[in-house]
Amino acid sequence: MSEKDQGAEQPEAFDLTALEIDQILGLFIGILSAKAWQYMGLQVAPGRKAAEKDMARAAVAIDCISYMADKLVPLIPESEAGRLRAMITDLKINYARNA
Repeated sequence: MSEKDQGAEQPEAFDLTALEIDQILGLFIGILSAKAWQYMGLQVAPGRKAAEKDMARAAVAIDCISYMADKLVPLIPESEAGRLRAMITDLKINYARNA
């Protein structure tokens, strides 16, 4: 190991418990949204060469997003709530088109 490697600082682990509930829900919604697009075969998952379709898993992701959004909407500004509702509508429309 070189001197440079020995003195390098390690990045701190990200502590989800330090986030507020609205931040955590937003994070989970973002992750599930990305997975829903992948499961619908409309985006290629990282590390894959081609899109793969799994509409059952896409439906689960979208249903979970909708549930979490219902809990999140009262905690966020109306402008953010509108964008969230639009994202869910977009997911549902694309699900219906690809089912």
